Amino acid sequence: MMDGAPFLVAEDIAKSYGGAQALRGVTVALHAGEVHGLVGANGAGKSTLIRILAGVTGPDSGRILLDGRPVAIPSPHHAADLGMSFIHQELAFVPGMSVIQNIMLGLPKKTRFGMIDWAAIAHEVAPVAKRVGLGAPLFAGVKGLSTAENWLISICRALIRRARLIVMDEPTASLSAGEAEKLFRIIADLTRSGVGVLYVSHRLDEIKRLCTRVTALRDGRTVAHLRGGQITRGALVGAIVGTSAEAQARAQPAPRTGGVVLSVDGLARLPRVRGVSFVLRRGEVLGLGGLVGAGRSEVARLIYGADRPDSGTMTLHGQPFAPASPAAAVRAGLGLVPEERRTEALLLHRSIAFNLQLANLASLRRGPLLDGGRRTRLALGVIRDLAIKAQGPDLPVARLSGGNQQKVAIGRWLLRAPDVLILDEPTRGVDIGARSEIHRHVRALAARGMAVLVISSEPEELPDLCDRVLVMAEGRVVLELCGAGLTRNAVVAASYAEAPAHGVSA
Repeated sequence: MMDGAPFLVAEDIAKSYGGAQALRGVTVALHAGEVHGLVGANGAGKSTLIRILAGVTGPDSGRILLDGRPVAIPSPHHAADLGMSFIHQELAFVPGMSVIQNIMLGLPKKTRFGMIDWAAIAHEVAPVAKRVGLGAPLFAGVKGLSTAENWLISICRALIRRARLIVMDEPTASLSAGEAEKLFRIIADLTRSGVGVLYVSHRLDEIKRLCTRVTALRDGRTVAHLRGGQITRGALVGAIVGTSAEAQARAQPAPRTGGVVLSVDGLARLPRVRGVSFVLRRGEVLGLGGLVGAGRSEVARLIYGADRPDSGTMTLHGQPFAPASPAAAVRAGLGLVPEERRTEALLLHRSIAFNLQLANLASLRRGPLLDGGRRTRLALGVIRDLAIKAQGPDLPVARLSGGNQQKVAIGRWLLRAPDVLILDEPTRGVDIGARSEIHRHVRALAARGMAVLVISSEPEELPDLCDRVLVMAEGRVVLELCGAGLTRNAVVAASYAEAPAHGVSA
């Protein structure tokens, strides 16, 4: 760890969006040659702070000091000129370009006779690639490279820019244990050379191992600055949750009036799902909570037949259930609204009516043709029942707001009425009004006897919506919460728990 004054300070930063306070006076001091951890639950303000440092958005108040002098960061390009590089969880690459072209994106390039001199550039880039252990040839395409290799390309890009600070957002979320160890060695090498690393992670064991200082955020405020021996799991969880994990109320049995519809026993697909067991009952809204990378969406894909499990069994209405494809799952009585509605759930350029019909073609057939009149009537019913704000069923989905797009994705299954409906992040990116409406409709579906599985990264949402919540960590169910024990703080505290050797059956 380097001593002395911090080279970068974000001081008393505040930011609001649409009247909601995202940051309420956050202060972070970053030193050269150290790994500084940034922790907090979803919605604590981490991403907003990073966006401000990156020049994507500006603060409403507060100031940023670089080497003791106030600076403005009006754009990402300016942030790069100040020596800051940002490696986000969703890595940004141009698939049609080579490794070296992606490393040099946005940077001035040497020329020779009016042409880019890639040979001269490669002569400079090669030592940097060797330093970080990048094995992919510089002139090979990036398409098909592993997530770990793409991370190394991003680090090369930062070093070529001579970054003083590298911000890493959930760097190990998609890496294997061996790949993560390689990244840790690279981080140690970076700090020895004086580069500062702002390390954003939900994985508290990594924070304890790597970081010499930690800043914890909660509800848009800085709630703790920890260093050295102060960085313990208990202190980190206490700062993130706002109360001791041990003080959480114990879960009580939930009312179980409906029969078991879906049973999952020891479901595994390594490395993301490690022996998950639970039951889902008729008329129940069951939540899957946990942090990004906990394995929740992967469980949904296994249930829905999008992936095949390595081991484990499932039953549906007491009969063996092992769908070979999503189509087979739909025929068996399942429905899924995926997390990425714009790319995986909807055809944005097609109409509301077209999108609603996709899971209901059989019921709309009249001989070899579709019954257009019936399709329109059904679409108008969904628009009315879900209060979709649209001029009519022929409006392209792309012209709807995010909340209304989500209602279309849910409405598709409202028409089909599956026995089990899986909703992955059902209210992500929607306003508070649409969120309340979606919650109301989900509860109405359960009241009609549907079994609903809700996956959400928002700990506040799960207690509002669900009868029970299973919290996942590192691919396993670590706790069942219900009744008086189902609180926002209990969900957050369990999300940071160390996963046991075996899953918890519900």
